[in-house]
Amino acid sequence: MNLQNGFLLSYLKYGDHDAVLYCFTEEEGFQTYFLKGIYAKKNKKKALLQPLNRLSFTVNPVKGNGICTASRLELVNSYDMYTDVKINTIVFFISDFLNQILREEHKNPGIFSSVAEFLEVLSHHNYQSHLIFLIKILKIQGVAPLSADGKYLDPETGTYSSGLNHQLFTAEISELWKHIMSSQQPYGIKIPVSLRKDFLDSILVYYHYHITDFSIPASLEIIQQIFE
Repeated sequence: MNLQNGFLLSYLKYGDHDAVLYCFTEEEGFQTYFLKGIYAKKNKKKALLQPLNRLSFTVNPVKGNGICTASRLELVNSYDMYTDVKINTIVFFISDFLNQILREEHKNPGIFSSVAEFLEVLSHHNYQSHLIFLIKILKIQGVAPLSADGKYLDPETGTYSSGLNHQLFTAEISELWKHIMSSQQPYGIKIPVSLRKDFLDSILVYYHYHITDFSIPASLEIIQQIFE
């Protein structure tokens, strides 16, 4: 048995009482766990199954290629923010996003600490924090754009040039990317509300070019409706 600490990205109910958890852990990166009895009638810990909750739990290894079993589930950090509709929508979107792009990610302290930082910023009602966070993840994974003197960002090459390469990457959007990339305090940057939809779309385009097998998160439509 060993103690693990991780963010819950998603889960599936298995049978009447059990669940399969998909987590990004501090110790081992992306992991899948089998959790027995979480949906049992008297088990109050089912309330802990909220996206991006930071949990600690004991892992019981199994022989062969089976899924490890988790037990003794506990909440590490508690943020009183899930009653805020906008925050809740952002949390679901980011957990959906990370559940896809971190599937092959091993232990990565930079990503783990960035998720913790993002949740702290979001808990203070920073409704644009997810946009900054997604660019920070690109930096950690080493596929962020290379800053240069050009006016327009080319999302396919990740470089700046003097001419428009993609309709979403206008001079204004391209400059915003450059500003966030170079800032020591990117969460303090104010992204105009009028630009947030196009800016998020530009991030998705960039991920499409630079993250293998990337697909648009199913929750995108919901977050776009909330921030219209």
